[in-house]
Amino acid sequence: MPPPNRITAKNRLLAAFPQEDLDHFFSDLRPVSLPQRHVIYEAGAPIDDVYFIEEGLSSVLTTMADGSTIEVGMVGMEGMVGVSALLGGETSAQQVIMQIAGTGLRMNAAFCKAAFDQSEAVRRIMLRFTEAVLNLGAQTAACNRLHSVEQRCARWLLMSSDRIQSDILPLTHEFLSSMLGVRRAGVTETAGELQRSALIRHHHGQITILDHEGLEAMACECYRLDRDRFDRLLLMNARSFG
Repeated sequence: MPPPNRITAKNRLLAAFPQEDLDHFFSDLRPVSLPQRHVIYEAGAPIDDVYFIEEGLSSVLTTMADGSTIEVGMVGMEGMVGVSALLGGETSAQQVIMQIAGTGLRMNAAFCKAAFDQSEAVRRIMLRFTEAVLNLGAQTAACNRLHSVEQRCARWLLMSSDRIQSDILPLTHEFLSSMLGVRRAGVTETAGELQRSALIRHHHGQITILDHEGLEAMACECYRLDRDRFDRLLLMNARSFG
């Protein structure tokens, strides 16, 4: 029977760690179910645990005084939710929720910080992921300011598809409007245009990507930059200790 930690290979960060570090530092990992809309952290809440996503997709949201939200980051099977805890953060600056239901592995934040501090291999891999998170946030800020709703919607759908490795996205227009920071009517109009162009199909709270190339042509350059960073991160992690 393989060691218990072998089951963590679905998360790309954990899969990149040396087995001796998994055995020594990560015995605290516990599987958790993460349903859609599950709140992992509220803004200002303590980061007691971190989460390595195995399936599904989490969304990092900034909430304004009037209650409106906009997505500033996302984490899927390529990473970990709660990375600021490794840098000394004690509370979450943003709300983090599951935008697509899945599963993950939960770990005490202090134990994960100990692994980060004591293992050079863990630290190198986690810093690479942290850099990717920072770059995604910066790109998203520029994208939200400079690109159209249609471009941003196409980008968001493609990024989500890449991270869950599926063309089927269980999402409503209401949820998509929260991610993009626009009114639901605007999302409905945009999704309708994408559907009329045979790029997606939307039915009963589910969006299916029909034409990747066409949707990519609709998206802004931010998607291609994110895809390249995402692929590079997975490749580097696969080579680390593969």
